[in-house]
Amino acid sequence: MPGSIGFRPTEDDERILREAAQPGESTSDTLRRALRLLDHERWLTQFRADAEQLKDEDLDAEPEAW
Repeated sequence: MPGSIGFRPTEDDERILREAAQPGESTSDTLRRALRLLDHERWLTQFRADAEQLKDEDLDAEPEAW
């Protein structure tokens, strides 16, 4: 993984960065926050898929683990 990542924002990227930035936040901070939100969204997507897969699971039908 490189130590730094080059990024040439488009006009639309710059608009999004301006609108998304919190007071006193640098562009790097805004991008880091966006990456964490993206990571969280991916986690939620997986969580929802797992929940959908397990929605009919009946834990009362499982033998006790102890």
